[in-house]
Amino acid sequence: MTAARYDIVVVGAGIVGLSAAMQLLRRRPGLRLAVLDKESVIGAHQTGHNSGVLHRGIYYVPGSLKARLCVAGSEELVRFCDERGIPLERCGKVIVARNESELPGLEELHRRGAANGVPGLERIGPERLAELEPHVRGVAALLSPQTGIVDFRLVAAAYADDIREHGGEVLLSHGVQHIHRSDATLVLETDGGEIRTSCLVTCAGLHSDRVASLTDAGADKSLRIVPFRGDYYVLRPERRHLARNLIYPVPDPRFPFLGVHFTRRPNGEVWTGPNAVLAFAREGYRRTDMSMGDLAASLGYRGFWRMALRYWRVGAEEMVRDYWKPAFVAALQRYVPELRSDDLLPGPSGVRAQALGVDGSLVDDFVVQVSASGRVVHVRNAPSPAATSSMAIGSMLADQVLEAYQGVAPT
Repeated sequence: MTAARYDIVVVGAGIVGLSAAMQLLRRRPGLRLAVLDKESVIGAHQTGHNSGVLHRGIYYVPGSLKARLCVAGSEELVRFCDERGIPLERCGKVIVARNESELPGLEELHRRGAANGVPGLERIGPERLAELEPHVRGVAALLSPQTGIVDFRLVAAAYADDIREHGGEVLLSHGVQHIHRSDATLVLETDGGEIRTSCLVTCAGLHSDRVASLTDAGADKSLRIVPFRGDYYVLRPERRHLARNLIYPVPDPRFPFLGVHFTRRPNGEVWTGPNAVLAFAREGYRRTDMSMGDLAASLGYRGFWRMALRYWRVGAEEMVRDYWKPAFVAALQRYVPELRSDDLLPGPSGVRAQALGVDGSLVDDFVVQVSASGRVVHVRNAPSPAATSSMAIGSMLADQVLEAYQGVAPT
């Protein structure tokens, strides 16, 4: 069987990989480009299990990739959704300080948001908070009026349509098993046959470390993906008035997770959560889902045990909330005291692909690894706000790949 030949191949049909492919084709019409994914649908994992929040860049260290790409990417995404007719609502968000001890954390978020150029950011007191969210209690809050909600599955579908309109291909059920070189060509052995390419971009999310390890450029073992499952409850329809829009806590600065919060969805539902617990499978969306290989990979990694020893108390609290509903409810009642246990119905779950350093550090920023030749680019860490930032991340990846592609002979 003759191998299919392309100029550039992107592995991963999530929102980041699709954006990268779209940006490449927009800049270089006529490229022979394909996006590969092992699943039978696009956006099957993190993209399709997303809370739907359009972030604005409040939380991230000024100058970091997350800060720069989230602020730029959110504006680009708003324009894209307007052009494509994708519903996007700038509903606003409040980050609530429950007591005086949380005010320094709130001030630090205000400082970061201002430094990052977040539009309309405002410190408000309890009176204004009560006007915006009558059922929330707090001593102060940070209001981000431009934070929004959107269905990222629709965004990903529009990216895929754009790829096809520009002559690219989206090849599903093409899981990559092996990658090797043949002269100046990269050869990918996939479930759908052999594929040859001059340049390669991998955006494999939950499997980003494994796909990267298939190439010399991804031989760095200092980062390992450890999956964290997040479970949500949803408010009963008659109790959705308890949260008008988006209500967030002041997060613990030690962790890249934002804590349990209230999220209004584009369809009117209100999700509460998520927690953050170790998933026993990289695609383990239920408590009972387990992959012995995935679990062994997590437990066999030195970085995991260093993290566990450092943060065992927080991890134990998350586990209790996961398995004991009253603890989950109590965490939400800190912000909405009227909430009752029977207001909450079981909701969806997601799994976050979290890069973990060998020293036990939870990697907070986006991580992109480029080969010496520039012909292979691996996205090694792209958790939230990657969906919000997807257009800006795609632009960055396109810049990196096209710079190398100029000097590469066609396959």
